Amino acid sequence: MLKEYKSIINISGPLLIVEGVEGVKYEELVDIRLGDGTLRSGRVLEVDRDRALVQVFEGTSGIDSESTRVRFLGRGTHMYLSEDILGKVFTGLGKPKTESDKIIAEKSMDINGSPINPYARNYPDEFIQTGISSIDGLNTLVRGQKLPIFSGAGLPHNRIAAQIARQSAVLGEKEDFAVVFIAIGITFEESQYFIDDFTKTGAISRSVLVLNLADDPAIERIATPRVGLTCAEYLAFEKDMHVLVILTDMTNYCEALKEVSAARKEIPGRRGYPGYLYTDLATIYERAGRIKGKQGSITQIPILTMPEDDKTHPIPDLTGYITEGQIILSRSLHKKKLSPPVDVLPSLSRLKDKGIGEGKTREDHADTFNQLYAAYARGKEVQELSVILGEAALTDLDKLYFKFAEEFETRYISQGEYENRTIEETLDLGWKLLSVFPRGELKRVRDEFLDKYYIDPEKEEKKE
Repeated sequence: MLKEYKSIINISGPLLIVEGVEGVKYEELVDIRLGDGTLRSGRVLEVDRDRALVQVFEGTSGIDSESTRVRFLGRGTHMYLSEDILGKVFTGLGKPKTESDKIIAEKSMDINGSPINPYARNYPDEFIQTGISSIDGLNTLVRGQKLPIFSGAGLPHNRIAAQIARQSAVLGEKEDFAVVFIAIGITFEESQYFIDDFTKTGAISRSVLVLNLADDPAIERIATPRVGLTCAEYLAFEKDMHVLVILTDMTNYCEALKEVSAARKEIPGRRGYPGYLYTDLATIYERAGRIKGKQGSITQIPILTMPEDDKTHPIPDLTGYITEGQIILSRSLHKKKLSPPVDVLPSLSRLKDKGIGEGKTREDHADTFNQLYAAYARGKEVQELSVILGEAALTDLDKLYFKFAEEFETRYISQGEYENRTIEETLDLGWKLLSVFPRGELKRVRDEFLDKYYIDPEKEEKKE
């Protein structure tokens, strides 16, 4: 029989302190029964001798220290799992969203997961096709990688997230592929958009949705990514599936962490965030990867909105240290009505070289990427130069680069929300755009690939 305590001595924000407790453990689940019979849940954040600090998921409003009873359940937060979770929607705490989302559980797993031994990790080296050229062609996503998207308020990161979730696929052998979509602190309208979009396009059948809404308690947000990642680990390492995990928006998660830290009266770090923000983010991001001897894998795309579009803000800054690159969305491209507005010059996938080439994408991928990147970088410089000196000051070659930069943005970076390009279509489009240059200008592509793929504009004109 579990013991009940009526010894709440302090209530502060979402926290309460219970004294006189025995045998209580860190992260143990708690039932809190109010005087009117209402039941709330929480977990232990800290234990100091006979005192326990409890975090209440639903908040502490209405809790009366005299009549409220607290019961410690002797176990941590678990997620109940089976293959039936595919096609289902869960709350931020892992509870079924509706009656139809209930499952018959096969097992339960602790949402905090188990650390992966670094020696047991396999190196990520297999290509994942998202159908978006600016990612597949230039910032390639590799199976087992953590590749965040850095966005800003008002930019269409949620639409990009939905597009990636719909279109992502592993090439080659027919392998089981699933998407775990974790939404943290989003509005009801955004939540409904994701559910409707996944249902309408059929992507829901291979997806698990874990949704924490803006009006849900902030405390719940700390558990939400861990609930989703537990689903991903079950599918990847128990059911041998390749799982893509999309987390949006990690900024809301960090704000919830800041709120709890302030309620605990901890000494704040940079910009008021707790000093352990880096460590806490690492406990989420490092749950991606591949394990030796296991067929499945977990690939992560965390999405975060940079406050005031500031890349040096602690959230994007620390995320960049833990993950393998970043995809940065551009406000200036968004204003030009280009979508997805990926700013390819500061974007980077540190593992792209491991996931491209013959047998993975195509033999010419690396050379094409290098040439496109160099030509676009020079084209942007020429555009800036023309603003200062005027177009009359540009050489004929400069004008080619100017035209290339415009075409590259409108045809390569920009694509329809439901346009799913194969990697071959992306690479062929790159060659079409590069054909505006004379062959001698493409110095970053090997001759063997120029012989095979280069489209001579003069010959094309004669054909027409």
